[in-house]
Amino acid sequence: MPSYKNLGVRTLINAVDTYTIIGGSLMPEEVIHAMVEAGKSFVNIEELQDKAGQRLAQLTRNESALITNGAAAGMAIVTAACVAGDDLAKAERLPDTLGMKNEVIMHRSQRNGYDHAIRQVGVKLVEIGNVDVTYPWQLESAINDRTACIFYFDAATLKKGVLPLETVIEIGQKHGIPVIVDAAAQLPPVENLWRFTEMGATAAIFSGGKTLRGPQCTGLVVGKRDLIHACRIHMSPRHSIGRSMKVGKEEMMGLLAAVERYIRLDHAKVTHELEQRVQLIQKSLNNPGLTVQRVFPGPVGQHYPRAAVILDSSMPLSALELKNQLEWGEPGIMVGLTPDEQGIIINPLNLQDHEIPLIIDRMKALLSME
Repeated sequence: MPSYKNLGVRTLINAVDTYTIIGGSLMPEEVIHAMVEAGKSFVNIEELQDKAGQRLAQLTRNESALITNGAAAGMAIVTAACVAGDDLAKAERLPDTLGMKNEVIMHRSQRNGYDHAIRQVGVKLVEIGNVDVTYPWQLESAINDRTACIFYFDAATLKKGVLPLETVIEIGQKHGIPVIVDAAAQLPPVENLWRFTEMGATAAIFSGGKTLRGPQCTGLVVGKRDLIHACRIHMSPRHSIGRSMKVGKEEMMGLLAAVERYIRLDHAKVTHELEQRVQLIQKSLNNPGLTVQRVFPGPVGQHYPRAAVILDSSMPLSALELKNQLEWGEPGIMVGLTPDEQGIIINPLNLQDHEIPLIIDRMKALLSME
C-alpha cells in the first residue's frame, strides 16, 4: 500500500495554519468514514447535490447551500452565476462575457491572489477606494448596468481602507446588486456560517478543508436560493465553466459529515482547549531571552489565540533561522513568523496534544535552553 514513508515524503507537525500548501487540516474519523461509505455506491450526482445542499442549508440556517471543489471554485461559480444567471446560452459562452453584466466591484485594498478565481470567468474587476480609505460614494459611483456583483473579503488582514460590510450590503441592496462574501477561513466562530447572510449578503463562501476539517478539495457556498440555483448551471456535471471543478460523491458526503460534526461541537470547550495549549507554551518557554505572548485573534481574524515567541539578541538563532530549522528538522514543524520577523508564532488550531511537547523540546534544544 502506498504511504508517505514509502514515497519518501516527510510528514509535518502543523503549528502554522490551515494552509493549502500543507494539506489544509486533518479529517476526523467520521468524515473519513462517510467518504469510504460514499465510495461503495453509484448515485445521481445532481440528486446528491440537491439533497446534500438542502441538509447543509438547514444546518447553516440558510435558504440554500452548494458544495464546490474548494472555496476558489466557489468564487468562480458564484461569479458565473452573477454574470449569466441560469441562462444556458450565456453559460455556454463563458468566459466570453460580451453583452452580459461583466463587471465585479472590489475594494482596491482587498485585491489578492485569490481574485484570479473571479477574473477567470471573463469579468473586469472595478476597484474602489485606495489602500487607506474608501468612501460610500465611491461604491455608489462604480455601480452601473454592467455590474454583476460586489465581492467582499472578510479577512482581518484585508480590512484596511475598506467600507464596513453593513454599508456594502446596504448599497448593494439599494441597487439590486448581489454582495458576495469570501469567508474561506472565517471559522470560528461557528455563527459565521449564517451571520453574513443574515446581515443581508447574497452568498458567503467557506473552505471545506480548513476549520470545518472536511475534504481539502471542497468548498461550501451558502446563501439565497435563486443564486445557488443559478450556480448549479455553471458547475459539474454540466458542461460549463465549472466542469473542470468537479466534486465527487465522496467529497460531498465528507463535507456534509464535516459540517454536521462542526455544528454540534462544544465550541466553548474547543476554545478553552486552544487557550490551554497557548498557556502551556507560554509556561514551558518562559526563559531569559524569550518573551512569549498570547496573540488574539487568529491569522485572519478568527476567534482563537496563538502564541508569539519573541527572541532577543542573546538567542543563538534569529526567528527566521529558528523557523527554518524547525521545518527542516525531525520531526518537521511548520510555524509562522511575527510581522516584524523578530519571533515565531505557534498556532494551536491544528495541533494534537502530544505534538506540543515535541515542539517545546525542539525549540529548547535549538535555542540551547536545556
